[in-house]
Amino acid sequence: MSSTSLFIADLHLSPQQPETVQQFTWFVTHIAPSAQHLYILGDLFEYWLGDDILDLPVNTPDNALMAYRQLARHVCQLLRQLSDTGTQLWLQHGNRDFLLQETFCQRCHMTLLPDIAPIDLCGTPSLLLHGDTLCTDDLAYQRFRAQVRNPAWQQQFLVQSLASRATLAASARQQSMAATHEKSDAIMDVNQQSVAALLREHNYPRLIHGHTHRPAHHTFTVDDHACERWVLPDWHGSRSGYLRCDGQGCAMLNLSSVMSVPAP
Repeated sequence: MSSTSLFIADLHLSPQQPETVQQFTWFVTHIAPSAQHLYILGDLFEYWLGDDILDLPVNTPDNALMAYRQLARHVCQLLRQLSDTGTQLWLQHGNRDFLLQETFCQRCHMTLLPDIAPIDLCGTPSLLLHGDTLCTDDLAYQRFRAQVRNPAWQQQFLVQSLASRATLAASARQQSMAATHEKSDAIMDVNQQSVAALLREHNYPRLIHGHTHRPAHHTFTVDDHACERWVLPDWHGSRSGYLRCDGQGCAMLNLSSVMSVPAP
């Protein structure tokens, strides 16, 4: 196994997007086993109702919940099998799946990272995050984030039935979509001052994040320090992809082009 690290984010897996689930299954089966590390930087799922979805009784009459149970268990099995090949798995919360907890991670043989995670990436100090905390111009979202990341709010949410949680999640998603249509692209992108402040706080590392669905490699200067910021692609059709880093550097790869090449 090589000293390669792979980074993905914003897959938004759900039963309603079987093509993305198939892409993820192929990626985990054919690409990820060659890497030493796989980092999932948030929004693995479109939403997450709680780790107890994994143990939903098989005779539950709610077809939507059963479909999500099947998806969750499928993803967990894939990741556990990947871990068994020797690839180390790491997960960060996103703005959709912030309720993922240790039960899920343990069953997937995966380690849950803090919201801001410094790592040594082939000798280069790098900082991993989902990216939503950098979108500080979106004040409404930051208020929402503070609310749902509050342990008391999460505890109150998780004591409700899975069916009730699903109803609340669907309502919140509809409200979020409506609000997004009214926001400018600039508001939903990262704030450059927030980026600079984060780099300054952590001694100017490389940044790797997702969330904005604007894949790119940015190079710039902060306080006379040369800096770089990799933004991971979201997984929607032909845009699906990942970042691959090793001792030679980093490169963004499109999943469709990789899938078109027969696996060795």
